[in-house]
Amino acid sequence: MDQNWLNNFREKLDQHHVWPSLYIFKFIVPSGKEEEVKLLFPNHTVTEKLSKQGNYTSITVQMMMPSSEAVVEVYVKASRIEGIVAL
Repeated sequence: MDQNWLNNFREKLDQHHVWPSLYIFKFIVPSGKEEEVKLLFPNHTVTEKLSKQGNYTSITVQMMMPSSEAVVEVYVKASRIEGIVAL
């Protein structure tokens, strides 16, 4: 991931959140990749919704995050999943 983009994202997170804060992660992944995303959030409830044609799954997770850096770390790990889209 581009370091400038990550730095800007981190700054925006810090402007809009007081840490620790509840943060909502939303992803869209090709069907069959759901487990890879779930591994990023052990011990947390993951909400899944299959697309109309069944090709994609949207995944939502609410998680208490200690800092903007922790949020960015999740997105960096998620970016390694093929076909993932972060919302």
